[in-house]
Amino acid sequence: MTEAFGATSTTEDVLSGIDLGGKRVLLTGVSAGLGIETARSLAAHGAKVIGTARDLAKAEGATAQIRKDAAASGGSFDVVELDLASLASVRNCADQLLRKGEPLDVIIANAGVMATPFGHTVDGFETQFGTNHLGHFVLVNRIAKLLRAGGRLVNVASSGHRFSNVNLDDPNFERTPYEPFLAYGRSKTANILFAVAFDQRYRGRDIRAAAVHPGAIQTELGRHMDPGMVKTMMAQLEEQLAAEGKSSFPWKTIPQGAATSIWAAVVAPAKEIGGKYCENCHPGHVVPEDVAISPTSEGVRAYALDPNAAEALWKKSEEIVGESF
Repeated sequence: MTEAFGATSTTEDVLSGIDLGGKRVLLTGVSAGLGIETARSLAAHGAKVIGTARDLAKAEGATAQIRKDAAASGGSFDVVELDLASLASVRNCADQLLRKGEPLDVIIANAGVMATPFGHTVDGFETQFGTNHLGHFVLVNRIAKLLRAGGRLVNVASSGHRFSNVNLDDPNFERTPYEPFLAYGRSKTANILFAVAFDQRYRGRDIRAAAVHPGAIQTELGRHMDPGMVKTMMAQLEEQLAAEGKSSFPWKTIPQGAATSIWAAVVAPAKEIGGKYCENCHPGHVVPEDVAISPTSEGVRAYALDPNAAEALWKKSEEIVGESF
């Protein structure tokens, strides 16, 4: 077992004394929030980090500190263009990486959107499912051959998976009334199930996959949410916590939020995290669907780790994107 880290552990805590020289990491979503800190901490410990961003100009301005920390440690940092809401962009990014042919030790699928208004990706998929799951599904599978033995895939999911299981009969809300957090829940459950299926397929090559919940962090991820709605939701949550005799909502700092991704990617033993959902720098425990979970409590719903559901999602995803892996 690894050293006991927890909810308040930071990226520097989990990487203390660790030299990542020689490691190559692909990380999606490096122009804001958790992506910046995840990239910075890896590069600061000597890793060669390839970040992706939809807006390269924004990424250039947001990643100056990453480049400084990389230069000081012998690491490196580069950015490639990737719009997960466009399969043409996803495939172009994958093709660039394959042409270079440089091996990877870790892929961290970090980019995503949350609680967006109803809409569609370039290819006609519901925005959150298309961006958070399908874009990563195609990218990761196309470049999986670059992962070295001992490599890992880390999908940044969320406790928001508890809002909903996936709906493979109506993934684009053509018959289901659209609700932003219902759609978010479906996409985050898909992130977890994708990790389960990928781990099953690649463990024979000594490559493991896990999903992680970073915790509640105030980042750009919530930019689509109405401020008034957020204020009302938080007031109701604080009332609920007070009624349960608990302290106020446990927001994390960005370095604390990025810690579990780092831990699962390069610190935890592979057998400890393979095929698992992790939170607060440890594997999460399964909570049956008929058992209530407090918004501040740990736990993963069983449906998000169901291997049969993971296989069904894989097949449905291949059908939707028109590509088999």
